Amino acid sequence: MKKVERINIIMRYINNRAHFTISEIMQEFNISRSTAIRDIREIETMGMPLVAEVGRDGGYFVMKNSVLPTVRFTDNEIKALFIAFMATRNQQLPYLKSRHSLAEKLLGLISENQQDDLVILNQILLFEGTNPHNPDLLDLSDLPHPMLEQLIQIIIMDSYLVVSVEVGREIETYPIYLLHLYREKSSWQIEGYDLEEEKRRIIPVDNLTDVTPYSGKKRITKKKIIEQLSKQEKVVNLVLELGPKAIAQFKKYHPLKMSISYTNPYQSTAILKTFVHVHHSDELAEVTNWLLFLGGDIKIREVPKEVMEGLQERMVLFTNK
Repeated sequence: MKKVERINIIMRYINNRAHFTISEIMQEFNISRSTAIRDIREIETMGMPLVAEVGRDGGYFVMKNSVLPTVRFTDNEIKALFIAFMATRNQQLPYLKSRHSLAEKLLGLISENQQDDLVILNQILLFEGTNPHNPDLLDLSDLPHPMLEQLIQIIIMDSYLVVSVEVGREIETYPIYLLHLYREKSSWQIEGYDLEEEKRRIIPVDNLTDVTPYSGKKRITKKKIIEQLSKQEKVVNLVLELGPKAIAQFKKYHPLKMSISYTNPYQSTAILKTFVHVHHSDELAEVTNWLLFLGGDIKIREVPKEVMEGLQERMVLFTNK
């Protein structure tokens, strides 16, 4: 008997009794004492209000009128939950093991007919990153970077951090205020404000070696950080008009700092304004590739000559091929 199924049966067993003991659970379900205790603790965390009685004949009882109402899902709600699980496979998202156990618990709450529906959906639906040869809903091969969960746990408590980052063969340490934690091009990135150098930093989570709360005194408010960064922002040097096909491409992928403003109520035309660091070769190459990705449904109002030269060079290469 699977753990989730056993716990659900134990919950029904407990709910139908005014009083029970560990020994009764062990005997009824043929499990060890340690397993019975672990199951009861997990049942408590799920919301069933159990009260322990001390003494030689002690045991447990359920507080009257305190049991949480049974959660019931409609067929469409179940499909929505599992399609969401399926769509996030192979995305290196955090809390993979927790999502795995959550999926197991949900499977234990639904009927066999509903489970059969999910099997059919799993065989038919394919998402980006889905392995069509592995139909397991609960695949545990999609482990995120080990620092990601630790980072999230810390930033829930405090956005002021000290991060240690591997740069080449050296370890650099920065005190930062975390602005965003985001995923771009299949990699997790930290956007932070360096509290010492007073500038924006983008740090790949893959390069983190340690994260700790910041204990220094140099704390400035988020409002002042945003004001400081806005003063440092460069003037706009790339302006594009986007048609419907380019907007569709933009929605598929765009660099984090890029945003568009729609210019009609139907959101079929838009304008993009941004700054390109033309002296940063990596950024210049990325912007050039991205503009080609947007396709021909764009109108260039303003563009740095370095970007235009890159586009023309790429177009010549395509033509020669």
